[in-house]
Amino acid sequence: MISCQEAAVICNKAQYKEAKFMEILRLKFHILMCKTCSKYTKKNTKLTSLCEQAGLHTLSEKDKSEMQEKLYPKSEQP
Repeated sequence: MISCQEAAVICNKAQYKEAKFMEILRLKFHILMCKTCSKYTKKNTKLTSLCEQAGLHTLSEKDKSEMQEKLYPKSEQP
C-alpha cells in the first residue's frame, strides 16, 4: 500500500490528468483504507470543480514578460 504522502501526490497529479492508470488504481485502493486521504481527495476534487466553474485564467507568457519588464526595467536589474 502507498503512503498518505504518495497518495496526495497522485491525487494532485490526477487532478491535472497527469496520473497514470496504475497510480490512480493504487490511489483508489488507498482511499478505501484511509479516511483522511478520502476526505483530502474529495476536497481537492471540489476545489478543482470550483476553479473550473469560476473560469479562472492565467496570464500568457508574453503578458508575464511585459509585466516583469514594467516592474523591473533592464536598467534597474542587477
